[in-house]
Amino acid sequence: MPHFTTSDGLSLHYTDEGPENETGTPILCLAGLTRNVTDFTYLVPHLSDHRVIRLDYRGRGLSDHAEDYMTYNILREGQDAIELLDHLGIERTILIGTSRGGLIAMALSHSHPDRLAGVVLNDIGPEVAPIGIERIMDYVGKTPPFENLDAAADALAAGHAKDFPDIPLTRWREQAEFMWQDAPSGGIALRYDPRLRDALVGQAGAGEAVDLWALFDGLKLIPTASIRGENSDLFTAETQAQMQTRHPDMITAVVPNRGHVPFLDEPQSLAAIRQLLKAAA
Repeated sequence: MPHFTTSDGLSLHYTDEGPENETGTPILCLAGLTRNVTDFTYLVPHLSDHRVIRLDYRGRGLSDHAEDYMTYNILREGQDAIELLDHLGIERTILIGTSRGGLIAMALSHSHPDRLAGVVLNDIGPEVAPIGIERIMDYVGKTPPFENLDAAADALAAGHAKDFPDIPLTRWREQAEFMWQDAPSGGIALRYDPRLRDALVGQAGAGEAVDLWALFDGLKLIPTASIRGENSDLFTAETQAQMQTRHPDMITAVVPNRGHVPFLDEPQSLAAIRQLLKAAA
């Protein structure tokens, strides 16, 4: 499995797929807060004509855990993404960012705008609904209480019955395996460093919050698409509408029967992504 070493010495896992003779702009996929490269499992088959790179952030998936957990932050993770592009010799990319990945994309639009040919923001914007933050903090960094992955899948299906009403149990079973793993002593374990919670708490109390609207404004000159789950508790319709006002050329999609986050294989998601790829070509 391919890895590269960051400037501060961590070995990070990534995948690199696509046709050998692809001459278009490569796509870089950045996952949600606690997720890994499997976040894009359902999208990648629809991008078979493109070179697609996926990154496990530091402390997630198959990447090293950081000795200093406070490096689990958007700016450092953005730097890691740029270092991966440098490692692969890629000058510009189309970045598809789910949740945390979208925040990183907004940050990179300020620090490295020349590296972004286009951006897809999956269920994330410059305002994050408090109820969504509360839900995330309720689980992040905590060992799941399920006895096995089958039980975890049942819990996902029950917990998301209202916001993802049409998803079969088979997909929730796949999601459970993407998110967690069997623990050697029984039960299941996280696929990320539990100290990610400590990083979030520490950063929340570290001073004045970052102006995410200012970060979003960095995308005004970059082709951008916004995808929102109709039932999302993190990304509201009002925020997406404000984004459209500030970035009139932004491609906008709303995915019915989806909460946080759409899987990106829905017709509305794929249409927005294809339109963005065309605009960024």
